[in-house]
Amino acid sequence: MLTNTTEPNTITAEPPLKEKRKLITSLISAGSFNNFVDHIFWLTENRESSYVCFANAHMLVEAYRDREFNNLLNNADVATPDGGPLSKLMKVMYGQKQDRVAGMDILPRLLQEASIRGKSVYFYGSTDQVLEAVVAKAKQELPNLKIAGYYSPPFRKLSEEEDAATTEMINNANPDIMFVALGCPKQERWMAEHKGKVKACMLGVGQAYMTYANLEKRLPKWARDLSLEWTYRLWQEPKRLWKRYLVTNSMFIFLILKLLVQKQTQRSV
Repeated sequence: MLTNTTEPNTITAEPPLKEKRKLITSLISAGSFNNFVDHIFWLTENRESSYVCFANAHMLVEAYRDREFNNLLNNADVATPDGGPLSKLMKVMYGQKQDRVAGMDILPRLLQEASIRGKSVYFYGSTDQVLEAVVAKAKQELPNLKIAGYYSPPFRKLSEEEDAATTEMINNANPDIMFVALGCPKQERWMAEHKGKVKACMLGVGQAYMTYANLEKRLPKWARDLSLEWTYRLWQEPKRLWKRYLVTNSMFIFLILKLLVQKQTQRSV
């Protein structure tokens, strides 16, 4: 288990993460896993409203295709290298080791740290059944954790009145950290739209609820280190995901090869 590098409840004056690095068209934050953890708590102390994206190959290809989404990703307070290929590519491109910072890994760590630091959390998105399982596990493992609330919104676009009421409900609960699980790119768009409205640090954690609550298994660490999680997701939901992975992964490989050729050409000049 990773351990915190700073004392609990200690927030540095300077942000732990100070650099973003360009991958294809997107800016991804650089730092150790612990730097990311500390920076999220720094945001809770220093920003009234903020959001964190967990970027993988799918998200970078989505950003490459959609300029508006790319701007949304680049404007995030933090964009972690969630996918193994991203952390490896950052090392190849910039010559420095980069930890993988996946939503599935950082969610339990943040809950543990929030319990220690006295911060409150809110769970938004997914279904009532999943949320209840997440909350039950959190309460069992971390009895001192402050759970400000949880809510499963309708699986449709909310009206302006509904959205305003939901935002007010969240702010009345006064969370420090808010986990958002609506799926990519919906959750990223939601967080960007609600920056300045929701007074919390919002994190788009996707499928992390499922693995945290033991409703969905993860591959062994050796397989995750080989960036094979997408194959497991494809095996679980082939009808929904086959086209995404066929097109997205092919496009990502093409863009990375193009990037590496350009880098080699620049070195040769």
